[in-house]
Amino acid sequence: MFIRITDQVSVAPQIAPEDMALAKAQGFTTVINNRPDGEANGQPSGAVMRAAAMAAGLHYAEIPIDHSGFSRPQVDTMAAELAAAEGGVLAYCRSGTRSCNLWALAEAARGEDADALIAAAAAGGYDIGGLRPILHSLAGHD
Repeated sequence: MFIRITDQVSVAPQIAPEDMALAKAQGFTTVINNRPDGEANGQPSGAVMRAAAMAAGLHYAEIPIDHSGFSRPQVDTMAAELAAAEGGVLAYCRSGTRSCNLWALAEAARGEDADALIAAAAAGGYDIGGLRPILHSLAGHD
């Protein structure tokens, strides 16, 4: 259910409030919601997910990514959340793809190597090769 990308970061498709306890049991300390509220019928709201995360003793953040794509403030917020995390981070969206992409963009902004990020994503089943130019740019390797 949770797809490991690195030792610190995993991504997932939409999780349910009751999955917060499982996340905690698996060593996650932070959950990041990358879905905007109301994206799909039956999707738990951010408020419900925040309450469930807090009840499980997890830090919770919302960095919603909609159809308009990624912005620098979203990338910077994700980078800050990753830097502040005191344990494993679980990011989720509808399929896990946006969360994986945002993780890679944030890590590139923190100076990580684009090829290493692409390889880590691929090991988790995500093809982010199309992001290579922006990953290089964010990492300062243009």
